[in-house]
Amino acid sequence: MREKLEKIKEVALKDLKAAANGPELEAIRVRYLGKKGELTSILRGMGGLSEEERPSIGKLVNEVRESVEGFITKATEKIKRNEKESNLKSEKIDISMPGKSQIKGKRHPIDLTQDLIKDIFISMGFTIEEGPEIELDYYNFEALNIPKNHPARGEQDTFYINENIVLRTQTSPVQIRTMEKQKPPIKMISPGKVYRSDAVDATHSPIFYQIEGLVIDKGVTFSDLKGTLEMFSKKLYGDNVKTKFRPHHFPFTEPSAEMDASCFACGGTGCKVCKGSGWIELLGCGMVHPQVLRNCGIDPEVYSGFAFGFGLDRMVMMKYGIDDIRLLYESDMRFLNQF
Repeated sequence: MREKLEKIKEVALKDLKAAANGPELEAIRVRYLGKKGELTSILRGMGGLSEEERPSIGKLVNEVRESVEGFITKATEKIKRNEKESNLKSEKIDISMPGKSQIKGKRHPIDLTQDLIKDIFISMGFTIEEGPEIELDYYNFEALNIPKNHPARGEQDTFYINENIVLRTQTSPVQIRTMEKQKPPIKMISPGKVYRSDAVDATHSPIFYQIEGLVIDKGVTFSDLKGTLEMFSKKLYGDNVKTKFRPHHFPFTEPSAEMDASCFACGGTGCKVCKGSGWIELLGCGMVHPQVLRNCGIDPEVYSGFAFGFGLDRMVMMKYGIDDIRLLYESDMRFLNQF
């Protein structure tokens, strides 16, 4: 038994010296120290030895094991050292080469303008409300006084998931949800992404951004609507901007209007931006229709309110003089780095 153990020690040392890499070293460790290794087999056979032999042989087996483990540790360190030296010789770095510069991103003009508009309305006491982009037909149309087969649906032909679920065509559903869960007074805006089945061209996109606002309280009048929107326009485009209101029709407001602002490019004298008129259409607005208030459980005999909405993309285009909406969505850094 002693001769066998000494032979195992001698052969193991020889194999370890010949090991050239990590996998070979692991194979040797398993061969001698693994569960079915040679030293493990001897330890399992200790029961067949006499009581006199068992202590001395057991001690010798442990000495051989410790010796083999020591050889493995030294061989591992040697292989790692050799691999490191080899890598240092083969992997050269030319420190004279210029480094790769990291390109810093810029905030998108839509994001910049949206935050500016949010800050303007927050300064006037408005809250920010959000809602789902995948919306029920009821909230997107019916609660806004647009029943099925109403002509106004044709103007907002959208993407239907099924008969009762659509991709929202406006952020007005957020107003309905807010009126359902909050009691007046309400003063909120709802920015977000909307979807319409529009062909892509310089001024239209099937995906764009909108911001809508709502104020509900006792004694709210059209004068409050005009004052709020005039203040918003001056904060966005400067104190010299002028506004005017034109009668219009929306199913969810009565009376309704569209608001124009004096052209920020020419100051109202007429240019290609305003097509010579001196005015630019900004948004639609009006007093909340009594039936819309009833749909949300608000008594129109007690409360009144106004609502307004505008395309954020259009505001961005006017603010920065952009003539094609597609530029906002093409992710061209040459364009975006200007902002």
